[in-house]
Amino acid sequence: MSRGRGVARGASSRRLSGSMAKRFSLAEAQSLIPRLEPLLREAITLKTEYGEAEAAIHRYQERVMLMGGVLLDRAQTLEARKRRESAAARLRAAIEQVQETGCVLKDLDIGLIDFPTLFRGVEVYLCWKLGETGIRYWHGTDEGFRGRKAIDQDFRDHHRGDPPQ
Repeated sequence: MSRGRGVARGASSRRLSGSMAKRFSLAEAQSLIPRLEPLLREAITLKTEYGEAEAAIHRYQERVMLMGGVLLDRAQTLEARKRRESAAARLRAAIEQVQETGCVLKDLDIGLIDFPTLFRGVEVYLCWKLGETGIRYWHGTDEGFRGRKAIDQDFRDHHRGDPPQ
């Protein structure tokens, strides 16, 4: 896991043979929000726990370097490593659960998720951010969050997900 922001930033869009793995209708994507929201909140909490444990380990390593190898209490560092590894495993599991739905986790720091869909035959994303009441935006695959456009009637009439299986 990376110490910096964006552990899940730029997550793979899970493309298969040049196209997106799963496409969602707006209703289908919207129906996943109640499942995804608690998973995202948990993942954000776990990322914080991971970062705190990583920082504790780093502080210990700095003390060792400053003290020139003088004996220090390693129990705190061992405990921090256990916390870090536990948080990392649980974080991976939470992210995997999100990705198993077929959506794309774009930015864990802000809870940003995209749902592949087709609009007038072109692959685009339905876009949802943690804290929003529902999916109200979409953007092109190369536009990102700043390129979000409001879902209007034209989009509703001309987008589609995969047919039910």
